Amino acid sequence: MKIHEYQAKDLLAKFGVPVPRGEVAGTVEEAAAAAKRIGGSVVVKAQIHAGGRGKGGGIKVAQGVDEAAECARQILGMTLVTHQTGPQGRLVRKILVEETLPVERELYLGIVLDRAAGLPVFMASAAGGMEIEEVARTAPEKILKEHFHPAAGLMPFQARKLAFGMGIPSASVNGATAAMMALARCYVSIDASLAEINPFVLTADGRTLALDAKINLDDNALYRHKDLLELRDLNE
Repeated sequence: MKIHEYQAKDLLAKFGVPVPRGEVAGTVEEAAAAAKRIGGSVVVKAQIHAGGRGKGGGIKVAQGVDEAAECARQILGMTLVTHQTGPQGRLVRKILVEETLPVERELYLGIVLDRAAGLPVFMASAAGGMEIEEVARTAPEKILKEHFHPAAGLMPFQARKLAFGMGIPSASVNGATAAMMALARCYVSIDASLAEINPFVLTADGRTLALDAKINLDDNALYRHKDLLELRDLNE
């Protein structure tokens, strides 16, 4: 079962993964109110179950409340076509209004089940912002991997190894390590089949945050998570 970006970020935040300040909106008025509460420049992001939203016009940066309202007016109700939606596109019913960040570097974090090893595998790459499939095809050496046992979680030494392998500055390693271990806890606790942060960003002031998030839940485990079942968007 797929869920929206804003829902994935809510889950990540509960486990301690830092995320930008943001609010979901279903109307132009709600978007303007959210932008006013957040303050400064914001990014307005279409919420559909597909990637490539930016290239399709579903992600816009706004300077202030009036611009945010105009961006919301343009995105809400549009049929967003991306390389993952097919030519029919997807109707945008909700948007995420989020603070902008002074991004210095974009990294990739992701967890899937390695069926051959019978364990989750944590993947990290300095090539954030790109689709991981493209990185795997063109530069597989840039994808770092650490298997971990679900009962133990991602160990601190494994997270540090990944952080240093991606070239994260020493001053930001502790924050990145904590975020990676939190992502692993989230993946195991909610019975996810995929948990991905792309990009995981390093800011100019040394913070690390999940700028985007994608979580797929294992349908076979949903009987254990009645609260997560409520996140299903039947329109998608």
